[in-house]
Amino acid sequence: MLASDPGVSVASIAAEAGVDRRTVYRRFAAREDLLAAIYDSRLTAVERAIEDARLREAPVGVALHRYVENVIAVNRTWPVDLARMLADDTVHARRDACVAEVDTFLRRATAEGLLRPGRPEGWVGALLSQLVNLAAHRQAHLTPARAADLVVDTLLRGVGTL
Repeated sequence: MLASDPGVSVASIAAEAGVDRRTVYRRFAAREDLLAAIYDSRLTAVERAIEDARLREAPVGVALHRYVENVIAVNRTWPVDLARMLADDTVHARRDACVAEVDTFLRRATAEGLLRPGRPEGWVGALLSQLVNLAAHRQAHLTPARAADLVVDTLLRGVGTL
């Protein structure tokens, strides 16, 4: 509900969950506490996705596919925008650590010849992020594994015929 309407009320969230609004407020003192718990859960899932992909030690092709598949699953499970919580220093630091880990991996993938060198700093990471988001939300009929196939193929081969 928060993904489709970030301003949705706690009462609406409670009704959708089949509980009374007071039940939600017993667990979360304020709406911001509920949001913080959701964002924390999403970040934890992203951190686990990165860890599971073994970006530092798995073969780069394997690690790339695992990372993409895992993050597509996270994006589908937790379809909320982290940008709203980046004012929180802890959340911001955790997100930055995730981005840095992926950037380090992408440099490794370039050094090992999976990706072409010479792209502007941050370009491949931004492109990968956009492809993952497209696959997660616009290709929802595909399993995370099949969606990851599409993302990795597009990242590595593009869409042109030249």
